[in-house]
Amino acid sequence: MVTTRLYSHGKLKTEGFAVEDISDHIQLKECTVWADFVSPNAADLAIISEEFGLHPLAVEDAVHSSQRPKLDRYDTHLFLAAYGVTLDTVTGELETHEIKAFITPRALITVHGPDFDISKVVARWDSDKNLAKHGVAYLLWGLLDEIVDGHFETVQQLDTVSDELEDALFDDRPRDKEVQRRSFEFRKSLVLLRRVILPMREVVNTVLRRDLETLDREMAPYFQDVYDHVLRATEWTESLRDLISTILETNLSIQGNRMNLIMKKVTSWAAIIAVPTAITGFFGQNLTFIGFGTVWGAYASLGLIVVASFALYLQFRKRDWL
Repeated sequence: MVTTRLYSHGKLKTEGFAVEDISDHIQLKECTVWADFVSPNAADLAIISEEFGLHPLAVEDAVHSSQRPKLDRYDTHLFLAAYGVTLDTVTGELETHEIKAFITPRALITVHGPDFDISKVVARWDSDKNLAKHGVAYLLWGLLDEIVDGHFETVQQLDTVSDELEDALFDDRPRDKEVQRRSFEFRKSLVLLRRVILPMREVVNTVLRRDLETLDREMAPYFQDVYDHVLRATEWTESLRDLISTILETNLSIQGNRMNLIMKKVTSWAAIIAVPTAITGFFGQNLTFIGFGTVWGAYASLGLIVVASFALYLQFRKRDWL
């Protein structure tokens, strides 16, 4: 599946034209082309490489998945690899959606799978049509801005989840298993998110370099805004990773404290129960002693059991063991 757009003199002129016509359009100085390929095959990539004269290594990176987020520079173009992300707040699972882009002086070619929602990027472009006069820089800005905003939104969702985990820690009804399971799930998602976000600082920083003749320098303030969002998302991710680790440690500490309380109560009741056991065992000796075989001796032993047990109970209550 291929989607194409042609911008001329800063305005959207036409859509859905053939890929073979791209080379004709980009010969005109006032024209900018966007071509989007969804899961391209070998023939599609051959057309892309022929139309734009792309470097074989860049084409190879576009074919192979699991690339590190990066912006590579070649003689005639730039190559971008980045990831969009979505978070399932119920399961805590983070999904990544890889997108590649070839950036030439007059064209932006994007390559991705069906899991990446390119319609959001198109909506971003359409909402800022007044910037279309900046050509490829405008298209690249819309793509990066949408990706980074997705990162920032995901970090916000994780922050909300961390607040919920903090509330669950001190819930009256123990939820240790739930807290532990969700903490590990979100910690794993944070590690994956960090791998996606951290390299984006280098990517956007490279775009901001003034020696990139491919991009219109008037778009620099907009790329600077994207860079600020990347920095905020990175710092937020680092603080959340520390917070999730703290939640896990706190949960284990609370479990240990709760176990200590239970052990104190069990030990206290065991001590109280040991009193009648000791007294009845003493009076159960097959020996003659004061009160043996008499009614008052039975009452004396019962009274001793009650008094000793009650005295121990009061002592443990005073120490908050019961």
